[in-house]
Amino acid sequence: MANLQVTGPDRESPSEGLNDLEYLGGEVRVAREGRKLSQVQLGKATGYSKSYVCKVEGGVIIPSVEFARKCDVVFGTPGMFERLRQRIVERGHPSWFAPYAKMEGSAVEMLIYSLNVIPGLLQTESYAEAIFRVDDPQPGAEEVRQRVAKRMARKTILTRDVPPMLWVVLHESALRTVIGDAAVMRDQMARLAEAARTPRVTLQILPFGAGCLPAIVPFTALRFRDGGTTLYSDTIAGGQMSDSPQQVTYASRAFDRLRMESLGTGESLRLVEKIEREYRDAAGSN
Repeated sequence: MANLQVTGPDRESPSEGLNDLEYLGGEVRVAREGRKLSQVQLGKATGYSKSYVCKVEGGVIIPSVEFARKCDVVFGTPGMFERLRQRIVERGHPSWFAPYAKMEGSAVEMLIYSLNVIPGLLQTESYAEAIFRVDDPQPGAEEVRQRVAKRMARKTILTRDVPPMLWVVLHESALRTVIGDAAVMRDQMARLAEAARTPRVTLQILPFGAGCLPAIVPFTALRFRDGGTTLYSDTIAGGQMSDSPQQVTYASRAFDRLRMESLGTGESLRLVEKIEREYRDAAGSN
């Protein structure tokens, strides 16, 4: 699907090929420069810092509702930036996953809850490939390869000098659901166990015995250095993001309950290792 094509009057649009979040940021920059305002001046006019304006223009963060509304006042664009922002938040298709991935790279803490699949940041190549082939059987081998490569590239945030703190609550069904075959699952369990042993990754398994779940929809909460939080959740219609304080609070409380119902980190790791051995035996017998 094409990028957003909404532009303000008598202004040059940002370059094509940008993701939606970068597009919005480019529109803010074009409007600001058109009115000969510096980032500091726009920050003062909207009640935000120069750093915040820089991140918005760089397509690193979703601007707040308040910032978007004040931009409309400053630039004389009734509702335009608020609509651009709302469209990014509500768009239900994979094309805007790119802005989420960019935000993911600037998070200092990530809380991930997954029900029946291993989170993308912890997937092996073969596991990711099996998911993409089932998710959409139409793409050819080269397109699948490119999708896998992009997913693997996201994992570099976990190996940088100061990676984000990653806390994952994973339902046991994600360990038991066979994606690909036993060999794929064996390698995936080994990767999961390896990640769980690193100091900045906390893994807890929510066992079948936990019963009724505190949350029935998987979600990710990205927390940033400035204290802001953005939620991401997959649905049948695609992904959705939100920075609504009410929804962030609800998700945070749900995650706390999930952690309480889950196995401890040591017991979780032992369960992953046990299931890895089961898959190893199954793969060896085939």
